[in-house]
Amino acid sequence: MKPVLALVGRPNVGKSTLFNRLTKSRDAIVADYSGLTRDRHYGNAKHSGQEFIVIDTGGFEPDATSGIYKEMAKQTRQAVAEADVIVFVVDARGGVSAQDHDIANYLRRLGKPCLLVANKAEGMLEGAHLVEFYELGLGEVLPVSAAHGQGIRSLLDQALKPLNLPDSPDDEETVPGVIKLAVAGRPNVGKSTLINVWLGEERLVAFDLPGTTRDAISVPFEREGQKFELIDTAGLRRRGKVFEAIEKFSVVKTLQAIESANVVLLLIDATQGVTDQDAHIAGYILENGRAVVLAVNKWDAVDEYQRELVKRSIETRLAFLKFANMHLISAQKRQGLGPLWASIIQAYKAANCKMSTPVLTRLLLESVQFQSPKRSGMYRPKLRYAHQGGMNPPIIVIHGNSLEHVTDAYKRFLEGRFRQAFDLVGTPLRIELKTSANPFADKTD
Repeated sequence: MKPVLALVGRPNVGKSTLFNRLTKSRDAIVADYSGLTRDRHYGNAKHSGQEFIVIDTGGFEPDATSGIYKEMAKQTRQAVAEADVIVFVVDARGGVSAQDHDIANYLRRLGKPCLLVANKAEGMLEGAHLVEFYELGLGEVLPVSAAHGQGIRSLLDQALKPLNLPDSPDDEETVPGVIKLAVAGRPNVGKSTLINVWLGEERLVAFDLPGTTRDAISVPFEREGQKFELIDTAGLRRRGKVFEAIEKFSVVKTLQAIESANVVLLLIDATQGVTDQDAHIAGYILENGRAVVLAVNKWDAVDEYQRELVKRSIETRLAFLKFANMHLISAQKRQGLGPLWASIIQAYKAANCKMSTPVLTRLLLESVQFQSPKRSGMYRPKLRYAHQGGMNPPIIVIHGNSLEHVTDAYKRFLEGRFRQAFDLVGTPLRIELKTSANPFADKTD
């Protein structure tokens, strides 16, 4: 499982800027305005080969008793509860405030690893301006500049040190021959009911109330000689729709479950159709390169007109998952469950498919002969050979000249040819283009 870092501090100390710096993104809105961030924001980050999750929080007022600040404080407390390491961000230029003392008192009582970071420290002499922050009682003060990227590497080295993490995610303990299957979807879509039907017992609490499952529950299972690890995840919904604090705790567990799974079964509620949140979850699965199978649950509860609407919405809103098999099921009535397993096994095998370099190169050259890439100005991309660059998901690396001019449409054409040749159903396929260096580029007449 990926470790979790939570960024905590009073408003306008640069938490969102630091979040964007760590995740190498612009996902968090940044402006010189106090209290801009109100909800929690999750992002993926990587340092020295170790992946982790970063949580950006709003301005923290531990003693707030009413209004929006009370809700922001509740979310920050949950971020702290989820975190393995807390990064307490203060303003090096603004100095220590009474609110900083309140936050420090709260964090000291938790007993969790906590790092005190003085942001906005660019252009200031180290040492003298940091002395006052030692009165917060949280140990060493690390000066950084999130806006300019100064001190970030030292910050991450210190933050990840107390976790005693393995050198890489590949060192995590895995059981050979066991397929990790995560069942994901919005709340109350029938995930726990489906797993109970598979197990033949009421192993998980299933209740007609969104948010019944709070954590990612792992259950061993064996079918026809194949061992599985079934992971029932808590439902993901839009952050703005989550009010109960304990349900907030489920979000990071669900993301971790999806990331650690070999195959994800994405459940969709036929009575509600495909929503924005379904597309969000599907996008997260695709972003992490997980093999996926689609299942539309509660199919027996809708009429013919609604069924047609659901099918059309899947074709349009989940078009980026057209490589995945779709099944129409009813977990409660045990209808359509048998074919699910064949698709799950097929997706797992496709994600771990081995492709030889000669076969890939032959397919590439045949594809180019069938349809050449579009010329860009004076140049036409020349695709010379291909080899496999990884599995789960499969990665195909193509070498040649002027490949920066290959269009997205042509990449999709190549992806279709490779998928058809290797029967890659149920898994994302990534194509990487590497252009050979021109040996005469630096030479002049």
